[in-house]
Amino acid sequence: MPRWNTVAVEGAEPYETLRAVPGIEERQAERLAKLRAWRCGDRVHRTLAAVTAAAGGDDNLLPPMKEALAAGATVGEVCDALRAAWGPDALREAPLGAV
Repeated sequence: MPRWNTVAVEGAEPYETLRAVPGIEERQAERLAKLRAWRCGDRVHRTLAAVTAAAGGDDNLLPPMKEALAAGATVGEVCDALRAAWGPDALREAPLGAV
């Protein structure tokens, strides 16, 4: 694990928050709608259930995740399947060295 040296600077001016280029959100919504129209919903549902089952046991996660993504599941949907098995705070609650 890398060692990070953090430095706090008093009186530093706040930086401007980065913003997305206008129109990106609409284009991404269109792309997502096209993906959902193209993919087979039943296959995506089955593969995401396999990801959740593998995450809940001792199985290797990579093959079911690869299958879910190949079926057209989004990365967000795969993350939701992992959260369903592990809970939202799994990494924060894990003992040091367990992750």
